[in-house]
Amino acid sequence: MRLQESGEMYLETIYVLSKELPLVRAIDICDHRGVSKPSVSRAVGILKKGGYINCGEDGGLTLTELGLDVANKMYERHTVLTDYLVSLGVDEAIAAEDACKIEHVISDETFEAIKKSSK
Repeated sequence: MRLQESGEMYLETIYVLSKELPLVRAIDICDHRGVSKPSVSRAVGILKKGGYINCGEDGGLTLTELGLDVANKMYERHTVLTDYLVSLGVDEAIAAEDACKIEHVISDETFEAIKKSSK
């Protein structure tokens, strides 16, 4: 199952929140992303069905190995691209916003070249 951009964003959000919170719940995603509960519920259902996340009895959402792989990839792309754009003189807030868009469409080859050149 190929994830759409929104699915990748939800996985990355769960990953980021899991670094900050002991338990990631749907409401935490709503607050972090500024989206509605029905939107998160729909996304959680799709991600669970696809094998990307698990839902605990306590309402906690955790990434599966597959979900963690995607989340790590998106997070790395986001941070590397943000840093790269900032190094070019782009304002940090704008760089982060642009990186968020680019991270989903950039090819692996181009990303690796940017990563290599920014070391």
